[in-house]
Amino acid sequence: MPRFLTTDWVAGFNASLAGVTLPAPGPDAGLAAADGRFTVAQEVRGTPDGDVLLVLHTEGGSMTLEVGPLAEMTDRAGTTDRVGTTDRAEVTIALDYVDAAALARGELTPADALTGGRIRVRGDLSVLAAGQELLRAARVHTRVLDADTTF
Repeated sequence: MPRFLTTDWVAGFNASLAGVTLPAPGPDAGLAAADGRFTVAQEVRGTPDGDVLLVLHTEGGSMTLEVGPLAEMTDRAGTTDRVGTTDRAEVTIALDYVDAAALARGELTPADALTGGRIRVRGDLSVLAAGQELLRAARVHTRVLDADTTF
């Protein structure tokens, strides 16, 4: 049983989307996301394994994740500012593990997390919206993780 936000969990996520072509972002996607190629970084503090950076890449209808220790991932990815934005991510989300898990389980909506000040966002919000749209489209394929994931 993979634990949420571990390399095993990310491998399961990526395997569930292997060979799947997701739809292009909708007509409301901003310029940064309109071509379907963008990167969203999620800085998660306080996981059982320490602080991690989860990076979502989308391109040509495919979506992949990578995860690693926050310091290691940001050093490898480029410069970091106070929210963890890397030079390759159009938008970075910063939140704690409890809220990340609640979002993953559907107990907290992204809108409620944002308006409630439970997450911090830096970068292009249209990319964040496009990423959420593609994650919803991918959900039919990634549901297989639900029963096996531990938090």
